[in-house]
Amino acid sequence: MSDLSIKIRIADRDYPMKVSPQDEERLRLAGRLLGERLKEFREQYGIQDKQDLLAMIALSTMADRLKVSTEKDGTDAALTERLARLDELLSGTVLV
Repeated sequence: MSDLSIKIRIADRDYPMKVSPQDEERLRLAGRLLGERLKEFREQYGIQDKQDLLAMIALSTMADRLKVSTEKDGTDAALTERLARLDELLSGTVLV
């Protein structure tokens, strides 16, 4: 499949992109969500400078990503431990 040429509007600027058809919807949604976060941060913190707003959103997004990653690692470790325990229990079971 060939790439699509689209424009994503961020902070009153259009950014042309070439994307695969399967990525188009996800990128458009990301652009809309970023626009909503810009509005939220502008209203919440009273910041008007777009570069400052984008930097704060980038920082907040990265912090959220790190938190999710850490939580996922903990969940993965707990799941691995439970599966190992289940494997031990099943290994000790004799089928008749």
